[in-house]
Amino acid sequence: MALTKLKGNLERILDKNLADLVRGIRNNKENEVKYIAQCIEEIKAELKQENIAVKANAVAKLSYLQMIGYDISWAGFNIIEVMSSNKFTFKRIGYLAASQSFHQDTEVLMLTTNMIRKDLSSQSQYDAGVTLSGLACFINQDLARDLANDLMTLLSSTKPYIRKKAVLLMYKVFLSFPDALRPAFPRLKEKLEDPDPGVQSAAVNVICELARKNPKNYLSLAPIFFKLMTSSTNNWMLIKIIKLFGALTPLEPRLGKKLIEPLTNLIHSTSAMSLLYECINTVIAVLISISTGMPSHSASIQLCVQKLRILIEDSDQNLKYLGLLAMSKILKTHPKSVQAHKDLILLCLDDKDESIRLRALDLLYGMVSKKNLMEIVKKLMVHMDRAEGTQYRDELLSKIIEICSQDNYHFITSFEWYISVLVDLSRMEGLRQGHVVASQLMDVTIRVPAIRPFSVEQMALLLETSSGFAVRGITGQVAFSSMCEVLYAAAWICGEFASHLKEPEAVLECVLKSKVTVLPGHIQAVFIHNLMKLYAHILRKASTAEEKERARQTLCVLQERLAPFMQSADLEVQERASTAVHVLRVISKLQDVGEADAVNELMQLFQGELNPVAPKAQRKVPLPDGLDLDAWINEPEPESNDEPKADKGSLDIFYKTSTSVSDFRDGYQGESVYEETEHMQSEDVRQSAARQQVRREALRVEQANNPHYLKASSQARQSPSASSQLLSPASEEIPVMSINLSVPLQVSTSKKLSDKYLELERNKEASSDSKKHRSKRDKKKKKKKDSSDEEETIQIVAPQVISTMELPEGARLSDSEDDGRPQTDPHRALNIDLDTPSYPKEKPVVCASLEQAVSTPSTKIKKSKSKNGIEGSKEEKARRKKTKQEKEEKVAPSKGVNLNDDLDFWLSASNGNESKEKKVATQAEMTVEETATSDPKKPAKNKKDKKEKKEKKSKKEKREKKDTQDRDEQNNHLSENMITPVTTAWKPLVDDKRLVMKYRVVAVPHDQHQVLVPVMLHNRSSKMIHSMNFNVVDSANARLCRGQHEQDGVELPHQLASQSRVEIPFAFAVMDSTMVHQLRGVLTYMTQGENGSVSEKLDFKLQIPCSVFLTSDPMSNDQFAELLASQELPGKAKILCEGIALTQALDRASRELNMRLVEMDSSGTSASLYSHHLSDHHLCILMKSQADGRLSIYGKSSNPSLASSVIEEMRQMFA
Repeated sequence: MALTKLKGNLERILDKNLADLVRGIRNNKENEVKYIAQCIEEIKAELKQENIAVKANAVAKLSYLQMIGYDISWAGFNIIEVMSSNKFTFKRIGYLAASQSFHQDTEVLMLTTNMIRKDLSSQSQYDAGVTLSGLACFINQDLARDLANDLMTLLSSTKPYIRKKAVLLMYKVFLSFPDALRPAFPRLKEKLEDPDPGVQSAAVNVICELARKNPKNYLSLAPIFFKLMTSSTNNWMLIKIIKLFGALTPLEPRLGKKLIEPLTNLIHSTSAMSLLYECINTVIAVLISISTGMPSHSASIQLCVQKLRILIEDSDQNLKYLGLLAMSKILKTHPKSVQAHKDLILLCLDDKDESIRLRALDLLYGMVSKKNLMEIVKKLMVHMDRAEGTQYRDELLSKIIEICSQDNYHFITSFEWYISVLVDLSRMEGLRQGHVVASQLMDVTIRVPAIRPFSVEQMALLLETSSGFAVRGITGQVAFSSMCEVLYAAAWICGEFASHLKEPEAVLECVLKSKVTVLPGHIQAVFIHNLMKLYAHILRKASTAEEKERARQTLCVLQERLAPFMQSADLEVQERASTAVHVLRVISKLQDVGEADAVNELMQLFQGELNPVAPKAQRKVPLPDGLDLDAWINEPEPESNDEPKADKGSLDIFYKTSTSVSDFRDGYQGESVYEETEHMQSEDVRQSAARQQVRREALRVEQANNPHYLKASSQARQSPSASSQLLSPASEEIPVMSINLSVPLQVSTSKKLSDKYLELERNKEASSDSKKHRSKRDKKKKKKKDSSDEEETIQIVAPQVISTMELPEGARLSDSEDDGRPQTDPHRALNIDLDTPSYPKEKPVVCASLEQAVSTPSTKIKKSKSKNGIEGSKEEKARRKKTKQEKEEKVAPSKGVNLNDDLDFWLSASNGNESKEKKVATQAEMTVEETATSDPKKPAKNKKDKKEKKEKKSKKEKREKKDTQDRDEQNNHLSENMITPVTTAWKPLVDDKRLVMKYRVVAVPHDQHQVLVPVMLHNRSSKMIHSMNFNVVDSANARLCRGQHEQDGVELPHQLASQSRVEIPFAFAVMDSTMVHQLRGVLTYMTQGENGSVSEKLDFKLQIPCSVFLTSDPMSNDQFAELLASQELPGKAKILCEGIALTQALDRASRELNMRLVEMDSSGTSASLYSHHLSDHHLCILMKSQADGRLSIYGKSSNPSLASSVIEEMRQMFA
């Protein structure tokens, strides 16, 4: 023994520890992988040894290797061995490695359940603490379900260190096993008032995280959190609580009135910026939930805005960002309070931090009005001219359009100004939002009919100057910037509203002369389509012979210019060009024949009013029957590597690759560009090698004489060949790249198109201000004047904006959409209403025998009688009076506590006090009035009052006597209807060497939500068993009724002597009685061992079948046939059983499943059974013997769950 111990110590000394491993890795940087592979082999050898210290050292080294990226999942069993060590230093290493390498799907986790349960119940708080910390990292659904009861027990630990860790771990348990939330919630609620601040803070953290996704379920905790908020000094906990109140306030507006005062006090007193920000956020949420227009809360808003201004003016960028973020929330409900700080917001646009500039832009969105819209947009456009960064400039453009188009263009008084702004934006350089500007141009022109003439005029000018969108590429070819998308809108507007064009021929000529073929394919397609609209308008407008001849010439030009587009690489352009050319040929033939209706036929192609399409119109289009959008239209051909590659000629189906340049060259005035490009390329080819060598030599001499040029190294100088190879290439070999500048090199100082409208607006305001100044003495006009800088009523009547939007038939804009929460979100399962009891009856039944449990209700409702009826009634009255007084005395001390916990009472406490005071005052006034009006000189009236009082008293006594009789009759009726429960056979639960447990499930008559489960305990050992505790892990649909101690197990007041038995019934509340419930439980007890008393634990699984709720009601053959023929039995199930005869199955189904035989055929091969469920569901069973000796059982029920559950019971019973 001593030699073995010495050998283990020597091995420990010679083995490498963690420090040696880290030192070795640092010393072997060049061959680190090889060294680590060698270390892993040594670790594997160490893990095979029996010494636990050596294994712990190896696991510690594995933990480090896992941190630097090596997989150690192969060592799962060895990690569990170290976790099970009795020494804390080794156990800590094991749990550290497990927390790093284990995850929810690790297979070896199933081996750790009992070990973790043992560590959780350890007497050492450090063993339990490291277990709780490690378990939080790898807990899965099975571990959460099996250990939930043990963790709830730790919530009542006497050590705050354990309670705090257990409370935090419960959050991970809830995410993995949501059914544990309901039974654990009362204990978690108790921890909010724990004397230890760490436990209290942990409970607040867990509940706030749960309420973050489902705040409605935690509204009842508002009084407790309010008490914590007003008494705690922990800023971190205050932030959590205030965040929770911000989520609860929209659900209960009355809560906001209570929060205003304490939150305002915190804003005044706190110096912590984080707490200040959360208080302001919650005040904003409070004022949104309650009536925001109340003048009594304007002071709170002004306070928040002033504090936020301090944050925005702070030099800390983070505080400035948070201040702007909170200011945007106030802007939604109190825009006037924020508009006073417009200058501060505009200053933030010049901040160096782009995120702060974007937040300032968001604030400007809500600060616009009809009066200041033009001014704000002008400042933003000036700011865009000098702003840096393409992304930020694009965001500025989007924000300008968003500001102007909000609320269906509500703030725009001059749409001519807005069209001019869009045109100015399209001409700015360095932007990539051409499609946004194009969309706005089309939307405004469609929605505002009055602006169409001006819009068409501006779009025609834009097409004339379309060359301004062209840029020269790397190779010198002409291309277009991303803002060329505006040409899409320009061509479409000019074609759709061609009737407003003064000179359509000029516009048509501009479109034909532009470099169309360089544009993207979708813009080319729109150009071709709208060329047809322009030509149709020209043809309809032609009335004289000269105009008709000019139209005929235009037709010939169109046919000639559109022909090259028929060979375009873009299919859309190809199709539109082919269609246009064929239509023009038909028109030409009709004109040659002299057909007069050719113009009308062409105009019919473009008739009809276009309305805007709703944003969600496409997703609301109903899917036609028989259409599968996921199915292939044509099955894809199998891929094969043997297929020959497509040759160049195969593309000639769509366009001619060899002549594409020459063909497209005829479509626009761009010949000079291509000629220049070809000339440059030919000159590059003709350069001789000698000329290039001369240039290289000149460049080498220049580099050698230039002191600012970095010379090559000395080693490179020694090798002239290497020097010549490393020498810089010739200048002509260096590729020339175009620089994509986010800001143009030349800032345009020319006047914008929209500036004249701004000057006109300023002149109008100046004239109106002068008129108001002259009429100051007039009192009526003085009252109408608004001295503040707020929005004033503008008398200009804005043009009508069309708000009609196209939607599919039967669809509406208000249709609900998906909330966007992922289906895999674990918080979905935690959306449990914790205030509403899930189980209707939860009265504990723990008695010594089943007969006593059944007879208990009847003994409570017996009526005490006396031989003398009068004497009995007097005694009854005295007893009732005494009982009533005792109840009042019991309720009185705890009345304040209960009502204080009640949310409705807590929220309406002030109102209740006011109503009480009013009531007392009213009673006092009535008393004074009665005293004043009473007159002792009128005895007749006093006698009359006494007589009336006496009559009222006698009527009241008769009414009470009648109520007592009715109550007694009802109790007698209940006692008569009390039926002895149907008993079932005993089933084994646990068979231990000391204790045997059996159980049976008994239904309570006429109650589908409660069952009795008698448990028989048999002590087979020679020692006494005592201190027994029975507990079950509740599920979502079944739970043990424990009485006052909702989460503790049921303490059994029994002591089992050797070879003795006891039968103890327990009550279980069942939410869904149409399904089978599997419950896990544990029985703990104390017994005498070798070294004194020892604690033992027995785990068991208890099953509550749904068949206990079945009753064998009689039913005739005709009724049974009608029931089967009806449509009331949607639930179906079927099984095949072997090894059982039909007669045996019928006998067991009748005895054990409470089923009644309805009929049996004469051959004796099939039989029908019926049973009725307490929840008023029908169950029909057909048993039929097969030719091969098997028994087929078919079940049909009005409840699908009931049918499948009963058939499954039969399968287990007949197995």
